[in-house]
Amino acid sequence: MRVLEIKGKTGETKIVLGESASEVPKYAQGGEIVLVMDERVRALHGEKFKGMRIVEIGEGEEAKTLESVQLLYGKFLELGLDRGSCVVAVGGGIACDLAGFAAATYLRGVEFGFVPTTLLAQADASVGGKNGVNFKGYKNLIGTFSQPKFVLCDFGMLESLPRPHMQEGMAEMIKSAAIGDAQLFSFLEDNCAQVLSLKRTAIEKAVHDCLVVKTKIVQADETEKGERRKLNFGHTVGHALEKISEGKISHGKAVAIGMCVAAKISVAKGMMAQKDADRLEELLKKAGLPTKMDARDAGALMQKAGALEKADAQKEAVLDAMRKDKKMERGMLNFVLLEGIGKAKVVQMGLEEIGEHL
Repeated sequence: MRVLEIKGKTGETKIVLGESASEVPKYAQGGEIVLVMDERVRALHGEKFKGMRIVEIGEGEEAKTLESVQLLYGKFLELGLDRGSCVVAVGGGIACDLAGFAAATYLRGVEFGFVPTTLLAQADASVGGKNGVNFKGYKNLIGTFSQPKFVLCDFGMLESLPRPHMQEGMAEMIKSAAIGDAQLFSFLEDNCAQVLSLKRTAIEKAVHDCLVVKTKIVQADETEKGERRKLNFGHTVGHALEKISEGKISHGKAVAIGMCVAAKISVAKGMMAQKDADRLEELLKKAGLPTKMDARDAGALMQKAGALEKADAQKEAVLDAMRKDKKMERGMLNFVLLEGIGKAKVVQMGLEEIGEHL
């Protein structure tokens, strides 16, 4: 097992890689434990949590709403949770976001932990203390900064994932390497297939090194005032694509496309060599991820944009979604660019300038 820690103003997190999910009671350390998971996760992994109380939530981005949070509050009240209780999300990033936000705001905060069951959640979404829900289709518009008490990464749980879900996680891993670890980027270039096939040494090293990048950034800037913004590499355009397509473009695919846009802008600004942008694009392709929208994705955007010319319709639809991005400040976006593989920089950019490169 490998252990990482985050010691932040909003709490301390112990991240344990290679621990069994059934060891939740050891890390919750007494008190009432309530598990939050969706029906599919319960069917796959419920037997690991015998004797523990389970609350079911809906699946998918459409479940990540204030209405779902209210339902959780009602269940917490029914079950008699108090400040000595511990809420544990078992699932992907959506379950962690939803349960983490509900726990952080119920009774002004009860302890919570995560057992991430997807590669995306293990390598990224479950760590860092950002918990939130979508509002009117906009990603994570309402949320909190509050650290989970623990995160248990049981690699055995990844064996039930279909390949597209593994590829979603690879998008976030590539992001972490691109912004903060050139050696990890090279490792993913050489071992992409081994990570996707869950070879233990490869997956453990890749997840660990991704989390080292993230924990260092979170430690330096827990509430996203500066350094932590780098973790949004690819996400500004990515979230816009998710919003406009109403989820038809998945998170991992959208972030992959967003990273390519950001790399293109980085090259245009003279910050990054074209050969490094090419490496990023090739690694995304190797992982089975898109580097641009396909015709069906473009069609989804066209339907939202009205009767404009095709190129203008795509551009305007994405830019309109970015206008409501939570990273917008005084009319400018805090946009993450690269100065090379492993080195990111946050640059304030206007929508018009970004639009020139879409």
